[in-house]
Amino acid sequence: MQMISRRELMGGAITAIALAGASRAALASTDQQELVDKARITMDSLGGDPSYGDMRAYLARSVGCLIVPQLLKAGFIIGGSGGDGVLVGRRKTDGSWSAPAFYTLAAGSVGLQIGAQASEVVLVINNERGLEAIFKDEMKLGADASIAVGPVGSGVEAAMTTNFRADIYSYARAKGLFAGASLEGAGILSATSWNKAYYGRAVNPRDIVLNRIVDNAGANSLKATLARVAKV
Repeated sequence: MQMISRRELMGGAITAIALAGASRAALASTDQQELVDKARITMDSLGGDPSYGDMRAYLARSVGCLIVPQLLKAGFIIGGSGGDGVLVGRRKTDGSWSAPAFYTLAAGSVGLQIGAQASEVVLVINNERGLEAIFKDEMKLGADASIAVGPVGSGVEAAMTTNFRADIYSYARAKGLFAGASLEGAGILSATSWNKAYYGRAVNPRDIVLNRIVDNAGANSLKATLARVAKV
């Protein structure tokens, strides 16, 4: 019988630990990549809907957007809502989009005009004030930045000639229909652990979205979709 030396045994153990660590890291980033992919699908779907031509026009002049692929609503009239999303920034000089930072959108009673239980939500950030407010820890929509339901169905021309009246415009769709989500008072919380898992190190949303010190190839499709949708 061939004897296994202590050195070989220790080497094998170290390798096994390293592989297990790599496996855990890959598993940890799976949830984040799934959310990024869902955000791309949401943006592709809403961007291809003629009713959201105004959203596309505002995106083309925005400083970024927060995409929540699934905002879940519990209860009727009085209830709570929440969903995970990604924040991406748009550089006005060249129109390029940043890698995503992960956030959670949470609210008490969210006014969905058609009473939907689940909605896709896009928050178009019109100016630096709105973006800076989101960078704040535990910011509240309406308090730290003004928010209004974005115009839908009036056409691209109307959006291009309308002045921004709010820091952030919200767009929502549920079951294929416009939901008109009123998100006044909703909180936006940074998902610190998700950012770390996706980029392999601790990094804050400002450095991801504004300073762009990190990137992940898994977000390339989302950035390409945003560039296409925002091209008016």
